[in-house]
Amino acid sequence: MWWSMTRSKSLASVTHDYAMQTQLEMFETNLGSVRTAVTRTSPAAFQETLADVVDEPAIGAPLPFEEVSLEGLDIVLEPTPDQLREAACGVTAAALGVADYGTVVLESTPDGTELAGLFPDRHVIVVRERDLVDDMAAAFERLGERFRTGDGDAVLATGPSATADMGELVYGVHGPRETHAVIVEDDAE
Repeated sequence: MWWSMTRSKSLASVTHDYAMQTQLEMFETNLGSVRTAVTRTSPAAFQETLADVVDEPAIGAPLPFEEVSLEGLDIVLEPTPDQLREAACGVTAAALGVADYGTVVLESTPDGTELAGLFPDRHVIVVRERDLVDDMAAAFERLGERFRTGDGDAVLATGPSATADMGELVYGVHGPRETHAVIVEDDAE
């Protein structure tokens, strides 16, 4: 009886602490739990922040956001096959971030998001704070209509690529070995 009361109390504490986190804090916590580094930045500091976290040579796909872009950075947006093979880092945008899991939704685009996000050892994901949702149900609700009509597809990525096919957990076999999320904070208006 004592054990179950103590256990019950500690679970209540954990639930309370979790409930007190904002959506952004929950997303950051869960990204960390899946081996993903996190950096917050403002739109004004984005270029400097990205220059600090990107390893060269880098490739990327144009960001679909008005407030930030990859222009002016040393990131190749239309890589040749040789540049793709030599890239140490890929930079892409996330359509959504799912706070409950630390998952990012990476939409497939003609600009090469799959290549930039899967081939290099390091993947830097740019996600806007306003594109965070609480859980998978909210993510599917936001993306649902587009996918029901056949207008898109996406990868749900939670941390770096990992496999235990041969018995031991190994990172980077089927995708990036390292992941880093850059969260563009909403401007305080």
